[in-house]
Amino acid sequence: MATKKKTAPRKPSLPPGIDANLLADLIGWAKAGGADSAEAFYIHGESISVAQRLGKREKLEGSEGRDLRLRVFIGQRSASVSSTDFAPRALRVLVERAVGMARAVPEDPFAGIAPAELIATSWPDLELHDKRRAPSAKALLALAAEAEDAARSVKGVTNSEGAEASWSRSTMMLVTSNGFAGGYRRGGYSLSCAVLAGEGTGMERDYEWSSAVHFDDLMAAAKVGRNAGRFAVERLHPRKVANARVPVVYDRRLSGGLLGHLAGAINGRAVARGTSFLKDRMGQQVFAKGIRIVDNPHRKRGLGSRPFDGEALPVKRRAVIDDGVLTTWLLDLASARQLKLPPTGHGPHGSTSNFYLEKGALSPDELIADIKSGLYITDLIGFGVNAVTGDYSRGASGFWIENGKKAWPVSGLTVAGNLKDMFLNLTPASDLQFKSSTNAPTVRIEGMTIAGT
Repeated sequence: MATKKKTAPRKPSLPPGIDANLLADLIGWAKAGGADSAEAFYIHGESISVAQRLGKREKLEGSEGRDLRLRVFIGQRSASVSSTDFAPRALRVLVERAVGMARAVPEDPFAGIAPAELIATSWPDLELHDKRRAPSAKALLALAAEAEDAARSVKGVTNSEGAEASWSRSTMMLVTSNGFAGGYRRGGYSLSCAVLAGEGTGMERDYEWSSAVHFDDLMAAAKVGRNAGRFAVERLHPRKVANARVPVVYDRRLSGGLLGHLAGAINGRAVARGTSFLKDRMGQQVFAKGIRIVDNPHRKRGLGSRPFDGEALPVKRRAVIDDGVLTTWLLDLASARQLKLPPTGHGPHGSTSNFYLEKGALSPDELIADIKSGLYITDLIGFGVNAVTGDYSRGASGFWIENGKKAWPVSGLTVAGNLKDMFLNLTPASDLQFKSSTNAPTVRIEGMTIAGT
């Protein structure tokens, strides 16, 4: 029987334009100056942003800059400094300042870089850089103009807040004293449009946007505009509703916010501080059976993808909620040490990557088909969420559901509940889209409280 040939791991490559020796020199100077360990991070960013309103250019901005950050450790003490001056003399002063600060600060029992045996040694190509040339301001203005023109052509649209298009590219590299050296490039495009419909005090506003790593994945400009116009017109002549306890449906443009609350609750630092409403729920049923929520840093062309985390640790796809059960915290090195658990590659600060709720079996129309009376939310106002208790209260507007259909627009409502109950009573639709780094399909939540007039 023939044996399958093993594929050697891909060796890390450094992005063009970065002098790895510069970062290695910083590490060496820091250790020579008294630091026990150190890490140096470099970033070079470029961006172009344009905006148009009512057919006239409103904004044209371009920026380019680079930054170098050094973090040093002396025992359990650490200090961070940064500089945009790359002259050798300035960098030596930077190192002296960092070491001096580290000697003066209080000890942190959980500080320190990763042990050498834990650092990432290889990673896949995630296609995070669209290799086409940077777009001209003229090309971006044409995109913005196409989006706004399409929005203003929608019957009922009476004014515009404008359309904006932007491009960016970042080149990053991390070098640490434990032997890690790696970097990558990330690019991105975005397009948005916001318009108003109606007249006088009856005007309503809405928007659409698209973001992508590669230009070819960006939503067509005309579609962005048409959606913005249609959404605004559909909101005209809203009504009020009485207080009620009904099913609530979150449009997929908003549902990712619920995952944001989950990410905050399973962040290792919040758990270690005891400030999370899920701090005692590891291994327990937090969502309904069948629900899976994934953090996938290796999604190709993902807006939140990364080959390694900010502490030089390897990363991998994790189902943080699997069949409704909470399976892991999001741990950076400090919170992992505090909780006496292995780090999960979410450093620094327990940040997510591509965080998403897997799609369900029903379309949005099927999801609401059996709702006799309910609320379909398309906009939220304010931020009334208690991270310690899970209590949730937000201003809302959208559409009233009657006999399984969106019947008329509503506004001036408050929707309230508790995230622990909301998560357990959540059902996802099948319309998942990857429009940002945190995504969810349209979701239905049973038994929320609506306060109207």
